[in-house]
Amino acid sequence: GLCVYFYFDPSDSAFFPKCAFFSMTGYKCPGCGSQRAIHAMLHGDALGAIRYNAMLLPAIPVVVLLFVAEFNRERWPRFYSKVNSRWMIWGCFIMVTAWWIGRNIADW
Repeated sequence: GLCVYFYFDPSDSAFFPKCAFFSMTGYKCPGCGSQRAIHAMLHGDALGAIRYNAMLLPAIPVVVLLFVAEFNRERWPRFYSKVNSRWMIWGCFIMVTAWWIGRNIADW
């Protein structure tokens, strides 16, 4: 999948899906710009990636942490329970919601 994002620019291609939420409402969802941000990151353009979706870069370590916790669930049960705790889930939810609202307010 990463090879496709490396070789093809989602901005110029009809191959990549468009955001249904943005198409219906005109507002950006928390993931809007992620495809273009991944393309920019694969080409070493971190600032471009941040311009497309500033939440994507900070989300990468969180996703890696979740994968490590999931794949080591039996070996490190306390680590798994901390990563999947109520506080972590609500913290991520609040951050994504704040990003969703903030990015649409900033575009006004």
